[in-house]
Amino acid sequence: MVKQIEVFFPEEKKVDAKVGDFVVHTDQSIANGGRQTAPEPFQLFLASIATCAGIYALEFCQARDIPSGGMALTMSYEWDEKKQGIEKLHIDLKVPSGFPDRYKKAVARVMDLCSVKKHIIHPPEFIITAS
Repeated sequence: MVKQIEVFFPEEKKVDAKVGDFVVHTDQSIANGGRQTAPEPFQLFLASIATCAGIYALEFCQARDIPSGGMALTMSYEWDEKKQGIEKLHIDLKVPSGFPDRYKKAVARVMDLCSVKKHIIHPPEFIITAS
């Protein structure tokens, strides 16, 4: 099955993507010539990793009737200036009070199954053309 995302260039440094019925807006920072009206594409890439881990954690809790109110996830990363890339990502799930201790390692293992992470570990082939 082939799926498609359409990309549009509305103005200046803005680049938008139509994903199903949604439009995802991006812009560049002011330092990069944009107006900083939306996240940069790389920021969306990072957000996709964090939110993917988050949905896995949420579904873990929902499947076990564990209340998720007060749960929060943070992702930090180490940036290598020389390589202009990320060296390490750290995802931390803050569990709410009353979260069963016996499930802490299990929820971390489940977050590690994130499909975005799987595509980083086992990347697809990129075929890039200009027609």
